[in-house]
Amino acid sequence: MIVDERYTTYLNSLYPELSPVLKAIQKEAIETYVPIIRPETINLLQLLIHMNRPKRILEVGAAVGFSANLMAEAAGDDVEIITIENYEPRIPIANANFKRTGRDKQITLLEGDAQDILPTLDGPFDFVFMDAAKGQYINFWPEVKRLTRDGGVIVTDNVLQDGDIIESRFAITRRNRTIHKRMRDYLYELTHDEGFSTTILPLGDGVSISVKGML
Repeated sequence: MIVDERYTTYLNSLYPELSPVLKAIQKEAIETYVPIIRPETINLLQLLIHMNRPKRILEVGAAVGFSANLMAEAAGDDVEIITIENYEPRIPIANANFKRTGRDKQITLLEGDAQDILPTLDGPFDFVFMDAAKGQYINFWPEVKRLTRDGGVIVTDNVLQDGDIIESRFAITRRNRTIHKRMRDYLYELTHDEGFSTTILPLGDGVSISVKGML
């Protein structure tokens, strides 16, 4: 927990409830230990979608389709969403959840490694949400940059690793040191890329927001 849990609990209690179908998908994901975005990140994502009114959205990391459905609901029926998922057991669940919400024609799920798929896509996208393997963000970045339009927004979830990002690599368990280094490299790249304005929020498990070409 990056921010005091009491603040998070209070603030989350203020936000509107999800639609019944999204609430059901969220509940099922939590019960089956599927990592999905946290309530405070849900509210931020909805707000950013409403502010930016994207027409094309790219998501890296579909999981069971919760966040893609959330963005589709926030953005409206005429918005195209492409999402990528590599973990085979979750792909049929995500596709079933897109049918469940009636958005299976609006949301296209591409199966496979994002590092292989991203170079095959044509941009531009107005909005990109990255919520995949944290250690791969630095590898996805060049293609994600290419695919984002000028003025477009890139949101990356889980960038502070429950606060571990501020720790010395020697304070991190050996098995997590590679991810720790790659995430630090990614955050440095985000904040020092002259083509982007970036802020990092200690919200949920850490969220970065980058806007292309706004310097």
